[in-house]
Amino acid sequence: MQTTKVKYIKSPLNYTGGKFKLLDQILPKFPKRIDTFVDLFCGGCNVGINVSANKIICNDIIDYLIQLLKYFQTHSIDHILSHIETRIQEYNLSKSNKEGYLALRDYYNKHRFILDLYVLTCYSFNHVIRFNSKHEFNAPFGQNRSHFNDTLKKKLVDFVNEIHSKNIVFTNNDFEISLDEFGPNDFFYCDPPYLISQGVYNDGKRGFKGWDEEQEIRLLNFLDRLNEKGIKFALSNVFENKGLRNDLLIQWCERNEYFVYPISSNYSNSSYHRKDRNTSLEVLITNYDVRSIN
Repeated sequence: MQTTKVKYIKSPLNYTGGKFKLLDQILPKFPKRIDTFVDLFCGGCNVGINVSANKIICNDIIDYLIQLLKYFQTHSIDHILSHIETRIQEYNLSKSNKEGYLALRDYYNKHRFILDLYVLTCYSFNHVIRFNSKHEFNAPFGQNRSHFNDTLKKKLVDFVNEIHSKNIVFTNNDFEISLDEFGPNDFFYCDPPYLISQGVYNDGKRGFKGWDEEQEIRLLNFLDRLNEKGIKFALSNVFENKGLRNDLLIQWCERNEYFVYPISSNYSNSSYHRKDRNTSLEVLITNYDVRSIN
C-alpha cells in the first residue's frame, strides 16, 4: 500500500534557514504526544505551524518576525488581503515598478506598520527579509520576478487559517527561558543560527545580536538543563560545512551520548568523523532514541 504524503503548511515568509523542505525528515522524529511544544528559534514558523500539540509556543529574538506573526494571528485573512491589495494599488506595485517598491520601502521605514513589511517581501529580490543596522528594511527590488501572485496568496491564506485553528503563543524572548512551567510531557525544538555557517541573520551587523561561540555554549548548557529535568529536545544544526567542523557541538554530543540523525538523503551514509573538505553535514540531535517515542 502506498503511503499518502503528508501535506505541510508553508510559511509565507522567506526567512533564512527555514526548515520546510526538511519537515518530512524532522517531524517524524518528534514525540507523538506533546503537551506544550516550544520552538525557541521559530523564524518563519515552518516547524511550529505543522506540529501537533495541545499548546505551541513560537519564540524568536527578532521582534519584527513575532510582530508579523501576531498580526496574522489576530486579524482575519480578509482584512490582511484587503490591506495588501490597497498597498498594491496605492504604489502601483508590479514586477517591473521599482520606483513604487522603493516608495513603499521608504514609507515602511518611516512608519513601521508591520503588515507593510510582508507586502515588501512579496516584491523584494527572492522575497528576502533583510535589514540594516538601524533595522531599516533594505532588500533590493525583485525586478521582473517578485510580485504578489496566486501562489503567494494561497500560501498566505493557508498559513493564516492554520494559525487561527491552533493554540499558538508567540513570544519575543532570549532562548534561555525559565523551565519552571515545563515537564516531561513537553518538547523543545531548537533551530539556532549555525556557528559555522555565517549569514545575514547571525553576523551581528543587522541591529540584532549575532551568534558566536559564547551563544553556542549558552544554548548547549540550556539543553543540558532540559535533559536533567527529563524534558525531551531536538536540535537542528550542522557538524560540517564547507570545510569547517563544529567540534564544540560534536564533542558535546559525544560527551552526553545524545542521539545524532543525519538529515537529507545526501547524508544517509555520512559519518561526522570524516574530514571531506566539500562536505556539508546537517543533523538532528536529540536526547532520546527516536525508536522509543510514542
